[in-house]
Amino acid sequence: MYFVYVLKSLKDSKYYYGLTKDLRNRLKEHNKGEVKSTQHRKPLELVYFEKADTILDARKKEKYFKSGFGRKYISNKIKQMALSSIG
Repeated sequence: MYFVYVLKSLKDSKYYYGLTKDLRNRLKEHNKGEVKSTQHRKPLELVYFEKADTILDARKKEKYFKSGFGRKYISNKIKQMALSSIG
């Protein structure tokens, strides 16, 4: 099983999209500065993730998340989660 995830930088509010087999460990790596593409954007918080059965499915989903439609999808999901946590 794989995870496709979205991180938000608490420094500049930008998003990072990625995939991994071990979500907890990957988030730790990002926040320790061990991932070159996000080391200057720490700290990061996990704002969304989805499971994928295969690496191919995960790559397709990650590519979609990075597209215009995918960014809108993620934005809507994050808003829905925020609203559901309020009440």
